[in-house]
Amino acid sequence: MQNFNQSLQTYFDLKENDLSKISSYFKSETIEKGEFFLHAGNQCKKLSFINEGILRIFNTTDGKEITQWISMAGYFVTEISSFMFETPSRWEIQALSKTTLFTISKEKYQKLNQEIENWNSIEKAFIAKCFAMLEDRVYSHLSMTAEERFEFFFHQNRALFNEIPQQYIASMLGMSPETLSRIRNKSLTK
Repeated sequence: MQNFNQSLQTYFDLKENDLSKISSYFKSETIEKGEFFLHAGNQCKKLSFINEGILRIFNTTDGKEITQWISMAGYFVTEISSFMFETPSRWEIQALSKTTLFTISKEKYQKLNQEIENWNSIEKAFIAKCFAMLEDRVYSHLSMTAEERFEFFFHQNRALFNEIPQQYIASMLGMSPETLSRIRNKSLTK
């Protein structure tokens, strides 16, 4: 729980009593490798912090799996549109390894507005960080070459390359597994 509290503090710059109150609403849960956090078509009714493990966010279109994101320890995970607007999820979220989470239900999340004096500002900062991450991802896909996207992701997430199937990384980076393999081999021989 200490890592979680430190991450909450980093994400939100909270007062000590607010930090305690917010963290008390999150409950520990474990998802085994291969189990689902969320199925497409269902409403996402929880927001979780990944304490340990890896989750993949993906969808299958025309028989082809498309990986939207791979979330690791230290990140929050939800299907934000579904969670915030109570719509059916477009994405599947599946554990790629045994994953421990700290999870808050939608119901308890909504209670924070009544219990934390400046919750609107805290929530706004959190959503802005989510949006900025998405913006960075879109920018990299539009402005970087496949080689540059690989290099950027590889240097930030080196350990992932030994922990998950390469086709998931390739899909997330917007390239075929063959292209990823070629770029990776070229990069490693430099």
